[in-house]
Amino acid sequence: MVIAVKQFERLFREAASLDIDKNDIKRVDDFVNQRLHDLLLLATAKAKANDRPAIAWIDMPITKGLQENINAFKKIDEELSLSDILDSLSKLPLLDLPYDEKLEKKIPEIFGGITISLAKVFKQVNPKLKNPATVEWEQVEGIYKILL
Repeated sequence: MVIAVKQFERLFREAASLDIDKNDIKRVDDFVNQRLHDLLLLATAKAKANDRPAIAWIDMPITKGLQENINAFKKIDEELSLSDILDSLSKLPLLDLPYDEKLEKKIPEIFGGITISLAKVFKQVNPKLKNPATVEWEQVEGIYKILL
């Protein structure tokens, strides 16, 4: 697991007044890792198209909304372990290029921003939601599959 249960709980509570339980933690972790990997995969294609030897921050397809959520994550002031995130990403299909130094330093912020966006999308789908259930998970995963 990339981040501790208490960190996920805090991020969801701060971002969208949601409670997640231990059953949700692996699902959140897997979801965020997969979305981060998807972004890095797209960035790999851009880096290759520009003949770069490594994926640079500028290659990342960071939308305005995701940037806002990255900024929201920074304001929460929660530390995430780069080594834990990289270890988790290493379990997904390997990318063709390494990360440059600047991008590598920003990976925890991106991970945090995706986590914040996930919490906010749950709340957007159901404003009265307190704890995501399977039906909300399926809706949110469907939305992200369309958008990313």
